[in-house]
Amino acid sequence: MEANVVPLRPARTLTRPEVRVDADQVTIEHLVLADASLATFVAGRPADDRPVLVERALRIGLTALQDAGVTVNVDVVRREFETLLSRTTAANERAAAALDALLRQNFADGDGRLPRTLERFLGDSGALRAFVNELFDETKRDSAIGRMQLLLGRYFDGDASRLAQLLDPTRMGSPLHQFRSEVSDGFAKLHERLAALEAAAVARGTERARSAAKGADFEDVVAAILADVARGAGDLLDRTSLDAGSVLRSKKGDFVLTIDPRSTRGSDLKVVIECKDRPMSARAMREELRDARENRGAAIAMVVFSSQHAPAGIEPFTVIGEDVYCVLDPEVPERACLEAAVRLARLLALATLRDSAVEVDAGAISAALCGIREQVDQIRAMKTQLTSIGNATKSVWSGLDRLKESVLARVAEIEAELRVVDAAKETGVRR
Repeated sequence: MEANVVPLRPARTLTRPEVRVDADQVTIEHLVLADASLATFVAGRPADDRPVLVERALRIGLTALQDAGVTVNVDVVRREFETLLSRTTAANERAAAALDALLRQNFADGDGRLPRTLERFLGDSGALRAFVNELFDETKRDSAIGRMQLLLGRYFDGDASRLAQLLDPTRMGSPLHQFRSEVSDGFAKLHERLAALEAAAVARGTERARSAAKGADFEDVVAAILADVARGAGDLLDRTSLDAGSVLRSKKGDFVLTIDPRSTRGSDLKVVIECKDRPMSARAMREELRDARENRGAAIAMVVFSSQHAPAGIEPFTVIGEDVYCVLDPEVPERACLEAAVRLARLLALATLRDSAVEVDAGAISAALCGIREQVDQIRAMKTQLTSIGNATKSVWSGLDRLKESVLARVAEIEAELRVVDAAKETGVRR
């Protein structure tokens, strides 16, 4: 909307006014305004208010003229901007139409350049599908899959293949033929070595069976195990096979096990142990054990037979009367069996103390002995398998260890039975 500008009309003046602008001041001299209506308006005001009125009129007039010029400039700018905006909108529409046409030309479904190109190379009947079909066509010998079949067949198909020739140990040129020869030679040498060792062992065993050193060697094997058992229990072990005892000139009793005084309440309690690596009748053995108890002042006698000369029915150990019988293989000594027998002999010796109110549950001891015999039989069966097979697995060894622990646990049950009965007796006495 354009403003209505009224052109300035110079007022009638008597003399030409002089207008001077100094910084922010406007000075007008000799200004005379000839206008009857305005003169009447000013004359109607008091004389003192007339200068202020004229100044306000001049200020208002100049301000109005200034605002009218600004309004004119704003309208001009608005018209130019609207013209530029219409041109820009038209240019954008033309560019959008051109871009849409270009995109449709290249990417439109079916008719675009890109879909046509992709269909030509990647479609069902495109160049890539034809290339792949030709490359992996099994009916063509010159295709990739045909060449692979021919190559693999040459190396892996049939007895005449390259792989069959390399892995056949009977062919002179195969790598396994030399390995087979080396293994066969190694086994032959090993067989000869084992045969020589077996013959030497048989010869040594025959020679030692004729000499008195055999019994001493068996005593050494038993002594080593007894020493460990005694040390673990806090007992004292003495080897007395060469020392005379309380009976005149009698050396019966190869070992004397003195039980820890803390377990006997200060009493001197002993177990005499005999080692036998020769056959003996049951009657002669009973008499010798009786003499050994008397000679060494022991409460319980124990005999350890070698496996070759043990009486029937006592393996691995048992209790006959007041004596403990045990069997030990000197070639493959089983520590668990001998340890269980020694601990059983200690229990029987503790039960003979007169000052303690210890009672032995015969049924519990018998049941424990049966269980121990069964587990030792399993150990023996497993070791027989190991000896015959020669390459035992870890699981078999683990089973042996568990059975050994079970044997000692059975003996511990008997010890616990004695402690429970002893504790019950002490409680009754205190009451």
